[in-house]
Amino acid sequence: MNCKITNDYGQIAIDYEVILKIAGAAAMECYGIVGMAAKNMKDGIARLLKKESQTKGISLTTQENAVILDIHVIVLYGTSISVICESLIDTVKYKVEEATGLQVLAVNVFVDGLKLDE
Repeated sequence: MNCKITNDYGQIAIDYEVILKIAGAAAMECYGIVGMAAKNMKDGIARLLKKESQTKGISLTTQENAVILDIHVIVLYGTSISVICESLIDTVKYKVEEATGLQVLAVNVFVDGLKLDE
């Protein structure tokens, strides 16, 4: 599926996967984020996704020229979850808006797990 931006010169179509990759890369840059999480719906357990699968921890909803992102993450134990989430929201919103020109209405963060530093 595509997000479409219409301007005076024509139309731009951006595939959802592109937006998800931008958001995933931006999320992984944030301090305290260990990785994206995928929930096993059968037993409700979150698991850490490999770097190649980081877009599976993000879902996207569109509204005209705007998007809403839901990001499921696993954070590092001992860090401030609220600070990590605020940083994640700001970083993802900025990177997606700058790269695509789409407005980001919301970035919803779901902390699905903690990883102990080994």
